[in-house]
Amino acid sequence: MRYILITIFAAFVCSLSAFGQYSDTIGVAEAGQPDTLILLNPAEAVPVDLSHLERRAHSPHKATFYAAIFPGLGQIYNRKYWKLPLLYGGIAALCYSIHFNGDYYSRYRAAYRDFIIRDPNNKSYIQFQKRTGLTLEQVEGVYATWFSNALKNKRDYYRRYRDMSYFGMAGVYLVQLVDACVDAHFFDFDVSDDLSMNWAPTISAGEYGCTNVGLAVTITF
Repeated sequence: MRYILITIFAAFVCSLSAFGQYSDTIGVAEAGQPDTLILLNPAEAVPVDLSHLERRAHSPHKATFYAAIFPGLGQIYNRKYWKLPLLYGGIAALCYSIHFNGDYYSRYRAAYRDFIIRDPNNKSYIQFQKRTGLTLEQVEGVYATWFSNALKNKRDYYRRYRDMSYFGMAGVYLVQLVDACVDAHFFDFDVSDDLSMNWAPTISAGEYGCTNVGLAVTITF
């Protein structure tokens, strides 16, 4: 009976030892066995960096959408605040140009129309006649053709620059859309300051048993 108990105890100890040895082994799943249970040793486990999963993704679609709703919102979303004074400065200059040229275009258009019609009750061209140094009788008589062409040329001049200002405003709107989209695409682009260049002599075998001696340059960025 004593020998039987000793045999059972020894078998129990051997089983515990085998189980401990198995639990400390890092299992490797074989090909074709995706359902294999793998036991890993916590002491030998390699930590995985999951910080990039916690970081909120920067979306180019959102940047473009914000810029389309209101100019400058895309740049704010991309945190390019230094571009806002340039953007709004350009918009303010174009708004002033539209107002200035549009105002004078309206004045010269009305003056040219009234001068052609010659309505006695509507002589808006008198404000421009005074700038010529000529009298009203001279402008309506001897210099009528010259004065009419002058009013027409001025009208066309201010209309052209007013229209160009509108095109400029549309161009600024499109540029800030493209800028917001491009900046969003490169928002997470890693631009490292660690730029180094190393050089070292090299020896290589050439043709006909010759030995080539040179200098190798390595740029790391």
